[in-house]
Amino acid sequence: MWGDEMRDWIFLTLAIVAEVIGTSALQASAQFTRLAPTAVTVVAYAMSFFLLGMALRTIPVGIAYAIWSGLGIVLIASIGWAVFGQKLDLPAVVGLCFIIIGIAIMKLFSQTTGS
Repeated sequence: MWGDEMRDWIFLTLAIVAEVIGTSALQASAQFTRLAPTAVTVVAYAMSFFLLGMALRTIPVGIAYAIWSGLGIVLIASIGWAVFGQKLDLPAVVGLCFIIIGIAIMKLFSQTTGS
């Protein structure tokens, strides 16, 4: 059986997935003029915040939010490039790599992440 801490990291991961789905649907909603993507946006964001809140039982809020927002940024930028044809120049890619490196440093070396 998984411990509380592992469960909360899974909640954080699911919160990130829900946030990425919500933001992708936000782009597809065409400024809230398309009903289905708008509904997906609202439901996905609600799920994301609920799951983020659940993760805060054992993960400090600053760490959880940094990982949630950082990975969300990287994933949304990647989806924007792959799905929506948005451009990423070299400085943008380097910046996204710095975000990933920062998250890895926090998770691997910080004593505040809880693991």
